[in-house]
Amino acid sequence: MTEERPSPPDSYILKVAVGSHAHGLAGPDSDKDYRSVFVLPTAELFRVGFKYQGTRMMKEGEDETAWEIGHFLQLTLQGHPLVLETLVAPVVNMDDWGAELRQLFPRLWSAQAAYDSFLNYCDNQRKKMLEKKDGRPAKYAAAYIRVLFNLCELLERGTFSIRISETPVGEAVRKLKEGHYRPGEVIDMGEYWTEEATRRLRASSQQAHPHLADAFLFKLRKAFLS
Repeated sequence: MTEERPSPPDSYILKVAVGSHAHGLAGPDSDKDYRSVFVLPTAELFRVGFKYQGTRMMKEGEDETAWEIGHFLQLTLQGHPLVLETLVAPVVNMDDWGAELRQLFPRLWSAQAAYDSFLNYCDNQRKKMLEKKDGRPAKYAAAYIRVLFNLCELLERGTFSIRISETPVGEAVRKLKEGHYRPGEVIDMGEYWTEEATRRLRASSQQAHPHLADAFLFKLRKAFLS
């Protein structure tokens, strides 16, 4: 019988603050939310029977979502809004690998992929708002408009605001989060920003460069081989 070998620890290369505190919308009872990127030791990827876990959800007083770097890069190229936010959100901890990863942000997303992914996410938030999922429709209403506005910013200037409270939609998003809205008003607002995003998509020539993600991942995997 082969003795099971202990797995070496994972390495976290980036941790950022997100959620209400980062958005400038925190209230007295708001939790602190974080997202992070970790790296599995490369040798682990070659172990027989190894099961790859690309996403981890942790909640021990604070909410944290963590992605393994390979999965993270894949989601980045797909324009996933939560992943792209991780590349521009306020840094809590970061090493040299995390800094290099964030520097790649302008080259890792395409206008069409971001448009499709952000709208899919926003449609889901609107559905949850209308269904009053978890008894927190206001949370989903605010996320619906905030992420739509972020998409418009991204398509217009190549990045987007984390502190949504300081943007033109800041006050509206705050009121939504506090529950001061009618569903019809939220849908009208959402349709306006969706039309804006569509208009800005037509004017954007932004393309992703997957070979840069491949080169970064190859270099990182080599460095984490020992």
